[in-house]
Amino acid sequence: MSPSTLGDHSGDKWYASHVPDVVVFAESTADVSAVMKYANENRIPVTTRGAGFGYVGGAVPVRGGIVLSTMRMNRILGMHPEDGVAIVQPGVITGDLQAAAHAVGWEYPPDPASLKDCSIGGNIATNAGGPRCLKYGVTRSYVLGLEVVLASGEILRTGGRLHKNKTGFDLIGSFTGSEGMLGIITEATLRIIPKPASRAMLAAIFPEFEMAAAAVQAILNAGHLPSALEITDTFTLAAARKKLGAETFPPGDAHLIVEIDGRPAATLSEIEELHQLLTTLGATFIERAPDEASCERIWKLRREFSFSLRDTGLTKLNEDIVVPRSKLVELVTFARRLEQETGIPIACFGHAGDGNIHTNLMVRDYGDPEIRVHADAALDQLFRWILANDGAITGEHGVGLAKKPWIRQALGETAFATHKVLKNAFDPNGILNPGKFLD
Repeated sequence: MSPSTLGDHSGDKWYASHVPDVVVFAESTADVSAVMKYANENRIPVTTRGAGFGYVGGAVPVRGGIVLSTMRMNRILGMHPEDGVAIVQPGVITGDLQAAAHAVGWEYPPDPASLKDCSIGGNIATNAGGPRCLKYGVTRSYVLGLEVVLASGEILRTGGRLHKNKTGFDLIGSFTGSEGMLGIITEATLRIIPKPASRAMLAAIFPEFEMAAAAVQAILNAGHLPSALEITDTFTLAAARKKLGAETFPPGDAHLIVEIDGRPAATLSEIEELHQLLTTLGATFIERAPDEASCERIWKLRREFSFSLRDTGLTKLNEDIVVPRSKLVELVTFARRLEQETGIPIACFGHAGDGNIHTNLMVRDYGDPEIRVHADAALDQLFRWILANDGAITGEHGVGLAKKPWIRQALGETAFATHKVLKNAFDPNGILNPGKFLD
């Protein structure tokens, strides 16, 4: 096998990597089963890899062995609006599934920012989120059935095409978010919903972040449930203005996106109410997007935020922490204080509606060991603050290697021990994605 192929499968979007001994490109459930039987009998580590767009080192084969790629298992096996389900293989790209659902007038709501690149298998393995989680929920809300190859090579099927099914334990919930440590997903039956007839959006500029954060709560308190509610801070806006042009965003230190969907008459009425509300809450500029095309233009700008931060030349430590919605301002206040104390710029943006704010430490020369120690100490302060304030260290990216040092504190000793019991039951020889947060 060529060194380039091995190198390409040595990591994901996180900085760490480790070259595997071999890469296997599975094309069927039978392929996966055969690999696992052989690996289990010979105690060979197996790290499953989807599209490689994870941000926490979850696909790094830290013990070598086999990288099992599912990217050739990329067929949509069925689109069944009569049952409200789609049946897919794990290598299907999320954006392609959405397009296929749209083609029949239906919708697959989960929408991670990397939807044009990430795969359904990876989404399920991390229980991925996205902007529309506020109204529609994360990936787990859409997984009705799974086919999973266990560490032994046995094939397990759980759930199916039914939208209600309370038969036995929630095995689907165990595999969703398991980060490749309990089994390998080879097929998924996913819930789809009727596509909303219309959507509209407001993009508002506020003089300061605190005002935009207050607007988030005010919108919800007024009885609105947007499909997405996204907030952006000063540092991120400055980076976006530099990359996309100063005229892209009017002056102001905070940006708020409010998206709604539903029946056309209802959407038209609600967007008017929201426009008036944002005006009373101090927005200095409001752009209205009344249709699909104009909404997509604003989303295109939103998806540029991460790329704008990368263009600063700094290493972006992308932390998808979650806080109670009432603590958004406290989080950003803490981030500013941490920035002053450490000298590390911190960019905050993301899903304000559910408290999942991407808090990005922007580090110069992260490859320098001394600087890395300094940056990791700042991360430790951030995660400790998050946990002390009833938050979570990850909302959608997962734990992987990146957040491994904090997992015991995040789970608690009893929950951590329970995770180990489950791991040992599903994978007694410890060959599935070893070296991650349970080791």
